[in-house]
Amino acid sequence: MRFEVSKVLDAIEARLTTDPALARGVVDLSEVVRYADLDGGRPASLVRLGLLVDALGRYVAEENVPVYAVAPRGLISDTDLTSNERMVVRRWADDGKIEVVPQLDDRVLEVAELLGLPVLTRDREDHFRDRRPWVTEPGRLLALVSNQGGPALVARVGRGEAAPPVPRSPLGERLLARVWSCPAPNCTSYGSGGDPDSPFADMRTYASPVAQPPPMLRAGAPTCPRHGERLRDVGARPATEVLSVRIDGVIRQRFAVSEEKPVVVGRAPEGGSGIMLGQWLTDDARKWISRGHVQFILRGGEITVQDISTNGSGIRPGNSADDEARITLKRDESRVLGADDVVELYAGVNVGRSALWATGGNVQPESVMGEAPTMAFRPVGR
Repeated sequence: MRFEVSKVLDAIEARLTTDPALARGVVDLSEVVRYADLDGGRPASLVRLGLLVDALGRYVAEENVPVYAVAPRGLISDTDLTSNERMVVRRWADDGKIEVVPQLDDRVLEVAELLGLPVLTRDREDHFRDRRPWVTEPGRLLALVSNQGGPALVARVGRGEAAPPVPRSPLGERLLARVWSCPAPNCTSYGSGGDPDSPFADMRTYASPVAQPPPMLRAGAPTCPRHGERLRDVGARPATEVLSVRIDGVIRQRFAVSEEKPVVVGRAPEGGSGIMLGQWLTDDARKWISRGHVQFILRGGEITVQDISTNGSGIRPGNSADDEARITLKRDESRVLGADDVVELYAGVNVGRSALWATGGNVQPESVMGEAPTMAFRPVGR
């Protein structure tokens, strides 16, 4: 049982992010762990976060959907969690996988507003309506409920109609255009790596300037959410573009390309830092697609794709299905991508800007709960 729980927590960890470019929803971790009515189990269980992650994947019909989790500091010492779960929460916090704040207040809503994301909560947030009037808009608050197909997200406001995407707030755009520095030593979110001679320095994970989470505003000043220290503006943030890997009509993964560094996509890029497609490819596709097949570079607001493969790739201008319009790229050839252009590594294996595809195309995305102990789910009301 303990081994199974550890495996599902590892699977959940892979879906956690505080990267503004990749997160698809915001959640109060201290709330979701207490959804005991879902399984009739312990008062608090970290595994319940997996139910919400799966529900978000089904809601957007997409694989590997990342969640931005915020937790009050007290959760790290909450004895309703097991000692192993408390250790995991602390590790997630120290590695920047989740955001930990001294007091929650409306930080979840602040992040959602700055980033234009839905809030995954059963609370109607009535006490924050004066400060955050948008909580009354359809689709901004999504509640986790049970139905015959398992836990699902339903809109708190509205009749279940699909809500249009919400842009980042103007303030969010301004904050995310800058790189911030926290004076606290070893700050994983707004640090530069700290003292290399400090204990365990080589084991810490630090957010790159591109992936820094949005600052908290305290008295109008950008502040580190975890340490409460005023942040220092250290320059412009490198630009980013979000791309999607779409295989046989299903979006398998999103990733960000920044001016900071190129991104390699292929069957199994060397060094583990690229986007690996091997687990989703057919045997024929694996034979054709190189370990590192194409490289994406962002400069001056333009994305350039460079073929680095053995067999070559192609560009479909305007996402055209016309084979006559397909442009072939051979090894070391490059091309600037138009807004609607799609890179084709192999038939049915495509990469393009995420805005191109309105749906993820997968009604039942792969579950993070595959290794979880058997759980009985109970219907809950809205």
